[in-house]
Amino acid sequence: MPITPDVLARHGLKEDEYARILGILGREPNMTELGMFSVMWSEHCSYKSSRIHLKTLPTQGPRVLQGPGENAGAVDIGDGLAAVFKIESHNHPSFIEPYQGAATGVGGIIRDIFTMGARPIALLDSLRFGELGKPGTKRVVTGVVAGIAGYGNSIGIPTVGGEAFFDACYAGNPLVNVFCLGIAPADGIVKGKAEGTGNAVYYVGASTGRDGIHGATMASAEFDDASAEKRPAVQVGDPFMEKLLLEACLEVLKTGALIGLQDMGAAGLSCATSEMSARGHVGMDVEVTKVPQRETGMTPYEIMLSESQERMLFVVHAGREADVERIFEKWDLHAVCIGHVTDDGLVRVREHGVVVAEVPARALADEAPLYDRPSQRPAWLDEIQKLDPTHFKTFPATADVLTSLLASPTIASKQWIYRQYDHMVRTNTLCLAGRGTPVVRVKGTNRALAMSVDGNGRYGQTDPKRGAMLAVAEAARNVALAGGIPIGATNNLNFGNPEKPEIMWQFVEAVAGIGEACRAFAVPITGGNVSLYNETDGKAIYPTPVLGIVGLVEDASTVIGQAFPSDGLKIVLLGETRAELGATEYLHRVHGEVRGMPPAIELGHERALQALLPQLIGAGLVASAHDCSEGGLAVALAECTFGQPGVGATVDVRGVTGPAGVPVAHATLFSESAGRVLLAVSPDHLTAVLDQAATAGVVAGVIGTTGGATLRIAVDGEPVVVAAVSELQTVWANALEDALASPVRG
Repeated sequence: MPITPDVLARHGLKEDEYARILGILGREPNMTELGMFSVMWSEHCSYKSSRIHLKTLPTQGPRVLQGPGENAGAVDIGDGLAAVFKIESHNHPSFIEPYQGAATGVGGIIRDIFTMGARPIALLDSLRFGELGKPGTKRVVTGVVAGIAGYGNSIGIPTVGGEAFFDACYAGNPLVNVFCLGIAPADGIVKGKAEGTGNAVYYVGASTGRDGIHGATMASAEFDDASAEKRPAVQVGDPFMEKLLLEACLEVLKTGALIGLQDMGAAGLSCATSEMSARGHVGMDVEVTKVPQRETGMTPYEIMLSESQERMLFVVHAGREADVERIFEKWDLHAVCIGHVTDDGLVRVREHGVVVAEVPARALADEAPLYDRPSQRPAWLDEIQKLDPTHFKTFPATADVLTSLLASPTIASKQWIYRQYDHMVRTNTLCLAGRGTPVVRVKGTNRALAMSVDGNGRYGQTDPKRGAMLAVAEAARNVALAGGIPIGATNNLNFGNPEKPEIMWQFVEAVAGIGEACRAFAVPITGGNVSLYNETDGKAIYPTPVLGIVGLVEDASTVIGQAFPSDGLKIVLLGETRAELGATEYLHRVHGEVRGMPPAIELGHERALQALLPQLIGAGLVASAHDCSEGGLAVALAECTFGQPGVGATVDVRGVTGPAGVPVAHATLFSESAGRVLLAVSPDHLTAVLDQAATAGVVAGVIGTTGGATLRIAVDGEPVVVAAVSELQTVWANALEDALASPVRG
């Protein structure tokens, strides 16, 4: 087939990129070679628009065992163990085919973890959907949640927490970001590289089919009305096969027979052969007819580009081939020698011994064009950063606003989601889903690991740099709420089309914000994912950086939840409330606006808070802890009362003055000022808590007492909310399920 402009366009390649390929090869590529370049030089695989900016992020730290560049990052957690973790996206596939898109996203991130020699022990998900009640949203929501549950539950890895936001900007581009964490011996981290001329290259796992071909290319383009036609680019997952593959891989790794291994994820065999070769400065010679195939008549092009799931590539020490084959035969899985390592740096593909592709490995893996794309601050940003009295429409009673916010799908209980997940399998889970920061014990030690995934697209839309900094701060703060000290981070950067200068500006600003916050908190980025081209018909999602942070809890027995556990406790507010209503859930829900500046962030205060909370919790001075985020102080107080059983509270807070005309109660209770935490403290411990907060330089004050069955909130002594906890909890608990059951609006 001649390489025409139309052929290039179908492969997602531009003419100047094709000219670069001609220069590398010194000849025209054949179709198999063109396909390999297409997927490996896609945005999804090469990060050609983002890599120069990602290099500015802090990636070093005393605990870092593996930073960016491998399948996952790893940090030392003591006792000879490492936490291995990463977050990845499966956004585009989850729009086209929600169940399989989400399921294979889970399967892919799990493989990234056990490829490093770690046993996966926890999953979290960060989800963004369109408005419920609008056409199409329910299909995506129910399909995605079922896909995550179906894969995670079947493979036996608990989904211990996460987040879900709903906004119109995600209607055509849902975000499905999945985080996985595993445990490995600190001295047993395995790299995805090939070494040793003549060593065998083994294909292991499931057979190859035609599913997923050009999945990486699809994920590197905008959507339009024809996107549904791209269903063949969505992979099909089999969690039971992956469970066998996981156990077989971990067993083989214990034998020492492997030099390296890599998941065949995005770009499939093209990616695994080229990246493993490039990392080891070697080449590979593979025979595609030896690749197990579940469909007849597959071409080398299809075999090299297929993204069929549950497949891995091994490089095996000479003389240890029988060990690998024996273990995989025991697990009833394919383990087929398809080639060997060479010393010429080329990925050479054969069909019945005839060379059908020959490409330098480094050209595929490392030499995609890097773009320093033009960036320009959007002209519309000045306008949406304004917030004045004209943007506030009506002012319902404060109690009614609280009820409305608790019914917002973004704030309401996510029990409809997490009750579909098995979050207790493997018996490591210390904090149940919905009751606080996810925490899993590290078996064989006294330690535990706290994890959080956080981000807020509305903050990113109104100020991408500050929005990114706030995402880092909230994730770190949530880890600290469980008594964990943040030790490592991974990021998933979800943005629109980087070829548009305004989108590129948002991306650059967000990366700068992540870097500044991570350096301030001494939390290194160990890896992550970039998902660009999240646009449909030219309309981009909000800039949505999602941060996953892992924290080390020295004593697992000290972990606490977020709900008030009993009557008679003092309620302490850490941090200060300011009249910050910009980009809030209140502004969107009550006034229909997404505008204004997001909350300010004080990095010094956040750092002090992250140190203070583990100190207080570790000493047993705190009975519960809950941060103030979406919805503000009133929502946080209400959620604190939603325990098992619920415990009420009586609170009186000092008012703050907002924009002209805005009631003081609204400005005070629905502001989303950052760096605030609600603590429940025994009267016996109150003095110690306040003294330690003062020493740490963290503002702290007693605002009320727990008890009874009613939530009573006063502002400057004037009651503004008096509501039965049971009534508020019913609204909060049922809102998401009720919204999913309601008729679709046009």
